[in-house]
Amino acid sequence: MDTVFALMQPQVVVTVLAAVAAFATALTVLMPVLNRDRLDARMQVMATERDKMRAARLADLSKKDGQGRLRSTPKGFMQEIVDRFNLRSVFDSEEVRDRLKMAGLRGQAPLVTYMFFRVAMPVIVAILAFAYLLLDHDYPIIVNLGLALGAGYIGFYLPNFFIQNLVQRRQTSIKDAFPDSLDMLLICVQSGMSTEAAFQKVAGEVGATSLELAEELSLTTAELSYLQDRRQAFENLGKRTGIPGIKAVATALIQAERYGTPVGQALRVMARENRDMRMSEAEKKAAALPPKLTVPMIVFFLPVLFVVILGPAIIQVFNYQ
Repeated sequence: MDTVFALMQPQVVVTVLAAVAAFATALTVLMPVLNRDRLDARMQVMATERDKMRAARLADLSKKDGQGRLRSTPKGFMQEIVDRFNLRSVFDSEEVRDRLKMAGLRGQAPLVTYMFFRVAMPVIVAILAFAYLLLDHDYPIIVNLGLALGAGYIGFYLPNFFIQNLVQRRQTSIKDAFPDSLDMLLICVQSGMSTEAAFQKVAGEVGATSLELAEELSLTTAELSYLQDRRQAFENLGKRTGIPGIKAVATALIQAERYGTPVGQALRVMARENRDMRMSEAEKKAAALPPKLTVPMIVFFLPVLFVVILGPAIIQVFNYQ
């Protein structure tokens, strides 16, 4: 009882309250410092994880050969010819680089190869055509030269035709797999994943369906990790693919990042629009089938039908005679 009575003395209560107030004051002063240290530690961890993801993504992309290679060394003799004749001033442009990127050809090696064949193909085709005409035809030499020059003129545009074919094949593969990928991206974002993690997840899942789309999404993930302006990463995605649907999605993501609108809502709208676009393209293909089938039916089906219908009558006529 004496101890309790001693603790209830006014002097003791005032001392305890003063100590609590002093502790609270010290804690209030030190709290920002403690929080700042934790924030710095968390930011360091996030920066380390981002660097690891960027390094892993760039390593995966650099291992891909052929069209998906980010860095490759041009052939020595091609580089020498391009530099000697200063072909960059003639053929190198931003439009050419964009077309090569749309075809999945990145780096200096595809650009040097393209410029080399723009010059080499006319000569090769003209020589082959002239040799063929001399060996197998008895045309006058002037006619042979004219035909060879015409073949060389066609050969000048063969690299463009080849690049255009690659672009169309790549865009077809991406278009077929993009609506489903957009649905998966929407699910990932709605589940709470960040945009980078969602792109990385979808890139891993869509690889079995479309390697081209997986490559583009992986590259976008890497750019989102190390580019200071995230808007540039989305713009690069639309520019590399050249597909209106992907450009619209990139614009929606840029607006969501800029104005703070929910990314899931924008992706939901764009997923619905891409499904509608795919359905409209399927309807266009279905509507174009009857005119395409008209000629085969006339050439192959009608003659057989006439033979089946008129054949017995013709046989009977010959039998009566």
